[in-house]
Amino acid sequence: MSYIILTESNCDLSPEMIKKWNIEVLPMPYTVDGKPYLGYPDGREMKIEEFYRLLREGKESKTAAPNPADFVEMAEPFFKEGKDILYIGFSSGLSSTCINANMAAAELMEKYPERKFLVVDSLCASMGLGLLTVLACDKRDEGLSIEENAKWVEENKLHLCHWFTVNDLFHLKRGGRVSATSAILGSALGIKPVLHVDNEGHLIPVSKVRGRKQSLDGLVKMMAETVTDAKNGYVFISHGDCLEDAKYVEKQIKEKLGSKKFYINFIGTSIGTHSGPGTVALFFLGSQR
Repeated sequence: MSYIILTESNCDLSPEMIKKWNIEVLPMPYTVDGKPYLGYPDGREMKIEEFYRLLREGKESKTAAPNPADFVEMAEPFFKEGKDILYIGFSSGLSSTCINANMAAAELMEKYPERKFLVVDSLCASMGLGLLTVLACDKRDEGLSIEENAKWVEENKLHLCHWFTVNDLFHLKRGGRVSATSAILGSALGIKPVLHVDNEGHLIPVSKVRGRKQSLDGLVKMMAETVTDAKNGYVFISHGDCLEDAKYVEKQIKEKLGSKKFYINFIGTSIGTHSGPGTVALFFLGSQR
């Protein structure tokens, strides 16, 4: 393999998936209650269940982007091995990660002019980024060159559909996604928003429903409207420590759309900080976002 595929831990892929598709993952930094951690997919610094327990207890979590030096430290050993890098990065609409990756890429390619470090802004988040990365790995394994693969990702990233619902509006309020008044009234009335990631890579509220089950059914409804290959395509579902709800969405999609290729995992610390416990997110390829 002449090039590696690199992303960061907010792809929310499990360690088993990372190994299966031979993906390199840069851990994203975060703090909980003022203490710093790195978000390794295997939870070596903090198990994801512990992270959500602390959020439920009211502990404050904050996130940050890797700096250019972090990317250089991760990438340079591959350059020394003679391998090029295709980096598929977290949405520029939500983070400065891709900007920092581009800075690192420029520095490394000046030092190693025979090597390539291609940066693609996925405009994706959570397992949306994970699914786009997995698809790029499939294309790599089919024999696409690094340039061909980067072009394929650019051409297809806006077909990567993201649909979310959250259980607690106060985490979205903290991140500025809803007003304090909306959070208070919505929580009192049992209002659950359905959100998606738009073509600019921003997290946008689309609709509001009353009740948890209706919000989960709303994710399935959105998929039915735009999915391009329900039976054969990958369906990724991530969750904020609420596996039962993720399994409910999986069951509905199986029954209504006949999908077979499901992967379910936790929403990691980067997105989980802002979406909170009880979030369920659905990802698939569709005709449009």
